[in-house]
Amino acid sequence: MPVAVYRGPGHLEVEERPVPRPGPGQVLVEVDHCGVCGSDLHLIIEGWGKPGTVAGHEFAGTVRSLGPGTAPWAPGDLVVGGPSPRCGKCRRCRQGKPSQCEQRSGSVADHSDGAFAGFVLCDARALRAVPPGLTLRVAALAEPLAVALHGITRARLEPGEKVMVFGAGPIGALALAVLVATGHHAVTVVEPSTTRRELARRLGATEVLAPDALERFERWEPERLSATAVDVVIECSGKKAATEAALHQLGRGGRLVLVGAGMEEPTFDINRVLLNELEICGSFVYDADGFERALALLASGVLPSDMLLEAQDVTLDALGTAARDLAEGRIAGKVLVVPCRSSEEVVS
Repeated sequence: MPVAVYRGPGHLEVEERPVPRPGPGQVLVEVDHCGVCGSDLHLIIEGWGKPGTVAGHEFAGTVRSLGPGTAPWAPGDLVVGGPSPRCGKCRRCRQGKPSQCEQRSGSVADHSDGAFAGFVLCDARALRAVPPGLTLRVAALAEPLAVALHGITRARLEPGEKVMVFGAGPIGALALAVLVATGHHAVTVVEPSTTRRELARRLGATEVLAPDALERFERWEPERLSATAVDVVIECSGKKAATEAALHQLGRGGRLVLVGAGMEEPTFDINRVLLNELEICGSFVYDADGFERALALLASGVLPSDMLLEAQDVTLDALGTAARDLAEGRIAGKVLVVPCRSSEEVVS
């Protein structure tokens, strides 16, 4: 099977590897589409990856073979890659917060070979069925949509609250689309890329701003508030400057939700946080029912998947170029990789 192998920062090679065989509890899935995630960009472009590994986790495909103990799956089932199994017994799991399972181990650099490949081996417990009528191409949005939904859950939005989304990349665009679809009309988007600002407008943002349009205050002015202060900021870019600026956009008692991961660590004015009783919280992966809700939303047709997805799929040999274009903001929508297709097939 073809695979895109990480060799070093910015360097991918497409090579042939044997199709793996599923063992006990494992399912072999033929990958139809796999989305390029922000974490993939960190792995591929910025050097989080380990040479020789294969990235990609936002996939949809077809079950081809199974190991023992994988009921109820059967060959031909259409599936998406879902959440890693958690223990289900610890305090956090019992509270319905599996993203914080106390038995969770490893680091962001620890991962098995992913779905930028013709086939991927999966834990049977991690798969989710694709609803009838939903195409595999659109179903590949389930994982990033589940991430966006968890960020919205963490925001604890109340009716009438004003929201600001930082970053109109795939996660930010999905969060915006969900907020608009669920009736949160006062949503401002902050994004440096002209292409992504235009996408945010088409998705229904109330206002779209470039970062240099935002007010920021000196450290000796911690109680000054922006004229356009909001109740909640959902930060999806992971950029140091954006995260620092986001804190200045909150009104008193406001909440900053950190969804985007980044390489540079931000610095916060603790007096601004203290005097205005601001809340800063992280948002890691998914709600307990995140994939089920994401798939139901995608199947319902209420989200404009045609706007959220790039019109042209890319092949494995074009993945490196697409990753660079995404990292530099030249591409607005979600890029989908088709591992088993050639450039000629995609063009046609």
